[in-house]
Amino acid sequence: MNDLIAAARDAQDRAHVPYSEYRVGAALETADGAVFTGCNLENANYSNSLHAEEVAVAEAVKNGHREFSRLAVSSDRRDGVTPCGMCRQTLAEFCDDDDLAVICDEGGDDVTEYTLGELLPNTISEETLE
Repeated sequence: MNDLIAAARDAQDRAHVPYSEYRVGAALETADGAVFTGCNLENANYSNSLHAEEVAVAEAVKNGHREFSRLAVSSDRRDGVTPCGMCRQTLAEFCDDDDLAVICDEGGDDVTEYTLGELLPNTISEETLE
């Protein structure tokens, strides 16, 4: 099994999900090989909830990293969960379409891998704001 998937699975065990009971963990690998993890943190006001991927990105950025190579995402249901649109856009702030591999846990040793560009074509970027 991929070490990054194992880290994402470990992170999901720490999720705070009293409402949905849907645990998600993410493990983000930086360009220099460091790994930062995150889990989802729900709030009774769902719009204030944090997603595992954005928690991992925030932790990496807080520690001075801005270049990422791989992201693994896992849910306790092992359903191949992918990052939501908001998380995809956050990742696009730091990664080009083909520079980030997104590895989704299908259970056991099974994964599905995408590029960020496959998951979020025609992203909003700095260039679209000009």
